[in-house]
Amino acid sequence: MTSRPRAHVAMFSIAAHGHVNPSLEVIRELVARGHRVTYAIPHLFEEKVAETGAEPVLYTTTLPGPDDDPEAWGTELIDNIEPFLADAVHALPQLAKAYEGDEPDLVLHDITSYPARVLARRWGVREISLSPNLVAWEGYEEEVAEPMYAELKESERGKAYYERFTGWLTENGVDQHPDPFVGRPPRSLVLIPKALQPQADRVDESVHTFVGACQGDRAAQGDWERPAGAEKVLLVSLGSSFTKQPDFYRACIRAFGELPGWHVVLQVGKHVAADDLGEIPANVEVRQWVPQLAVLKKADAFITHAGAGGSQEGLATATPMVAVPQAVDQFGNADMLQGLGVARHLPMEEATAEALREAVLALVDDPEVARRLAEIQRDMAAEGGTRRAADLIEAELAAHQRV
Repeated sequence: MTSRPRAHVAMFSIAAHGHVNPSLEVIRELVARGHRVTYAIPHLFEEKVAETGAEPVLYTTTLPGPDDDPEAWGTELIDNIEPFLADAVHALPQLAKAYEGDEPDLVLHDITSYPARVLARRWGVREISLSPNLVAWEGYEEEVAEPMYAELKESERGKAYYERFTGWLTENGVDQHPDPFVGRPPRSLVLIPKALQPQADRVDESVHTFVGACQGDRAAQGDWERPAGAEKVLLVSLGSSFTKQPDFYRACIRAFGELPGWHVVLQVGKHVAADDLGEIPANVEVRQWVPQLAVLKKADAFITHAGAGGSQEGLATATPMVAVPQAVDQFGNADMLQGLGVARHLPMEEATAEALREAVLALVDDPEVARRLAEIQRDMAAEGGTRRAADLIEAELAAHQRV
């Protein structure tokens, strides 16, 4: 237990597994240290948050949920960013009212939670971003953001987006352009291993501290047993959102179904049923959901979409990976994993049964891949994880109390 005074810490996030899951063990640790933690979250994640000991503060959201068809996110860059602003405009009055008279001593927030940053400044308290994926480095805007957003900013829809965002910030007392407001937090804990961060040597570590994976005990999610007689185990998972890929799953079945000595755990999500995949060989286990970390601890290979969570779980368990990215940061993560020498980046259009099988078999038989994975696993263990994140949060609390 901490000897510091009990504080009220407020965490803010959205209803997405990839944004909530990385923070949960940090929240659990803060509660265990005696702090009161509230967690602003849509209703769908109420139970998951409550299990940490935090108090859910519920609000309604306009964002597509994890069970919605991934096509709800559209196909263009503007389709991906507009919903977060619309949700912020919708959620801010709800959250301001919910915390009226119960303002926190410190605000923690996911990178997508714009209302949290507005409220922290309104309340005059420190704000810390808990980033579940990569952060901006010195030169990021010129090298990545400006080329990516140049065309959008010249379009009518893009101009309207920035005008609305700037107006919303101004109305709420924030004198800052939307781009640095979103991408340049004053303080950030990065919940990924430094190995997954592009241009890591150019990241300002006075702002961003890499604490690595904060995984904790996941016994509540259930266990998974390696079948007797399975010489090799392969996990296939495209995460929780962009899983509507029946053709890809069929390719995996053709690649590894009835492959001697191999057992395949095929997680297909909620948009595909086993009946959609044709005849399922005896060595293929089709599931809507699996306790991923439990499977990876006993797996020999991992075909992944290369989301930040799955990527670091593969590294933490020293599992060779074939990365088949689907959206947003996953493409960069796939390149990082390949650059580390522990994975193959296989674009979806090239993910044939033959290519998948060749990539997996090459990785699991390569001693250099095993050596690199073991080295990265050791480095990750030294980053501190959950306890270090909680220590740094308490340090911010102490600094605030001295002001």
